[in-house]
Amino acid sequence: MPDVPFAALFDMDGVIVDNTDFHINAWLQFAQQKGIPLTRDQYIDHINGRVSADAMAYVFQRPIQPGELIVLTEEKEAIYRELYRPHLQPAPGLISLLEALKARNVPTAIGTSAPMSNVHFTLDGLLLRPYFDTVVDASMVKHGKPDPEIYLKAAERVGVEPTRCVVFEDAFAGIQAGLRAGMAVIAVATTLTRDELASSGASLIVDDFIGLTVDAIREVVNKTVH
Repeated sequence: MPDVPFAALFDMDGVIVDNTDFHINAWLQFAQQKGIPLTRDQYIDHINGRVSADAMAYVFQRPIQPGELIVLTEEKEAIYRELYRPHLQPAPGLISLLEALKARNVPTAIGTSAPMSNVHFTLDGLLLRPYFDTVVDASMVKHGKPDPEIYLKAAERVGVEPTRCVVFEDAFAGIQAGLRAGMAVIAVATTLTRDELASSGASLIVDDFIGLTVDAIREVVNKTVH
């Protein structure tokens, strides 16, 4: 029987790379340099998974103009890349899963709130770009997660109906974006614990990609279709 078509859409930070702690430390350093108090819990609740415009507006407690946003974002991301560069590696089991998806002709995409500089840093630094059919980053959408725009655009680009897509996410904002897009969601317990993710609406919670098969993912998609 031929494979029933579906697409796999991946968030980047905290999903294809387990880098959340480095982002948290970068945000804390950045905020400290600006004389702004910021905690890990505030990061989880208000910054994780969100586009820079929303995250910076929260940190500074005011709207950030586009020109200033570019400068502040690169300032923070430079701290992050400096911290994470020596540790850059794909999430456990990711390469095997991506190769299995490719072998079964499953379309794949990245849907990330990260700026383009971090997309280059991660995908090209790890030679992952050939595994993905398209990349949708923060610069390509008007509305960041939890708005579904990023994932709807990714689905459109790979030519698969949203209801036939599965989203891999670690953040509440991203999980909400996937659910609002009408997609199945598999949560990766890197940033949040399994207990914290239990009420997120995700169909499946995994620690990483080890042992995750194409058939198991298809089953999640099939169960989610109403």
